[in-house]
Amino acid sequence: MERVKMSNEKLINVVLQGALGRMGSEILATLCQETDLNPLAAIDKMAKVESLELPNGSSIPISTEIDDVPDTTDVLVDVTNSEGAQKAISKLAPRGVNIVVGSSGIPESTYMEAEYLSKKHNVGIVIVPNFALGGVLMSHIARLISKYYDYADLTETHHEKKIDAPSGTAIAIAKAISEGKGVSMNYAPTENETIAHTRGGQYSGVNIHSVRLPGRVAHHELVFAGPGETLTIRHDSIDRSGFMPGVVSAIHAAVNRPGLTVGLEQILDI
Repeated sequence: MERVKMSNEKLINVVLQGALGRMGSEILATLCQETDLNPLAAIDKMAKVESLELPNGSSIPISTEIDDVPDTTDVLVDVTNSEGAQKAISKLAPRGVNIVVGSSGIPESTYMEAEYLSKKHNVGIVIVPNFALGGVLMSHIARLISKYYDYADLTETHHEKKIDAPSGTAIAIAKAISEGKGVSMNYAPTENETIAHTRGGQYSGVNIHSVRLPGRVAHHELVFAGPGETLTIRHDSIDRSGFMPGVVSAIHAAVNRPGLTVGLEQILDI
């Protein structure tokens, strides 16, 4: 993926919220490799020390509180949860800090607040359900195909520590199908469900199943069905390094695009 660059390649000071998680660790390593991105500080509610060593041997301050974000911050990247994302938006947008949200389960109220505050304070807020290029392309393809089929079934699989279900990507795919179709997909009801919820949930007729297992990162399989045939689309994120080009592009877009941007597809013009 070709990242979105700043026109003058100014050094961008980045603070990471959720720095001690697996995704946070990968992002910090990436920030250390990018010549125009400067890891300035870290936020994590599990922090027990005041300094965090980086992969390049340097160190940055780490705090448990979003209020400790330095005034020189250009972009805050949040990879915690919907609550952490909402707090970052409400507290930092008024301070003129651009924000990238990679957390899942963002409610509609947070999108509305992000749109309002980004315009009021002239900052960029980028909310990305999936940083992987393949995940973004999957939503795009699903939107195009949906008008040709009446049934769709979507299964998403993630690691056992993911706290929300379904995934933000699964919701984005289901919304893309609904938008492409223009009406609800057909949902085949079950008269006798012996074990409750075994059919999964649904969004606009799209059946959605969530699997949580150790050893998995992020996987989405979409099956369209029509008379006598099925069409299957699958995307697998097998390592978090696959998310990093999207993270870097989102950081640059937050600086260059005032207002609310939702999804990498808006950045990549898909």
